[in-house]
Amino acid sequence: MPSDLTVYENRLHNKGYSMIAGVDEAGRGPLAGPVVAGAVVLGKWFDPDIKDSKKLSPKKREMLFNRIIENAESIGIGIVDNETIDQINILNATKRAMHKALANLHIDIDFLLIDAVKLNIDIPQLAIIGGDNISISIAAGSIIAKVCRDRIMLKLHEKFPEYQFDRHKGYGTAIHTSMLQKYGPCSIHRRSFSPVRKANAGR
Repeated sequence: MPSDLTVYENRLHNKGYSMIAGVDEAGRGPLAGPVVAGAVVLGKWFDPDIKDSKKLSPKKREMLFNRIIENAESIGIGIVDNETIDQINILNATKRAMHKALANLHIDIDFLLIDAVKLNIDIPQLAIIGGDNISISIAAGSIIAKVCRDRIMLKLHEKFPEYQFDRHKGYGTAIHTSMLQKYGPCSIHRRSFSPVRKANAGR
């Protein structure tokens, strides 16, 4: 295994942990759409191409997404919608998505590696700042979460084409904010987020 991305996994394996889940999210920052978490148990399989999803092209992410689905021990996905984000805030929504992703794993896990967030769960865990850059398990989780969320946003683009979600996936780009100011927020916008509140108030 490449030492730069498997240091944590190797240490845990040496301590007797075998079912290690890497957990990451996609969609904390956007102004619209859900937050999605991915939980991945790679087991003994790994792919040297796996890295932080933000460093991969969409085509490469899709390819690795399919490889992970086919070869990992278990995959879990958790989705929390924009209305819930507005109700409980984005941090709590992220944690809820991660809990859902873990609940959707079909095997028992004995250790969690999580990108930055600590979860209230009775499983040994380690929250790693920038974990998607230094843990292959978390990086795999980031790929699952990102591809899943992008697919959701592409479907939502079909319902709300005027916002051009296919181009920015809900992030606060210049195009998105200009469309938001022109049309106001739609049903998938996060109304608790400041740019959305301002666009809504200005109408």
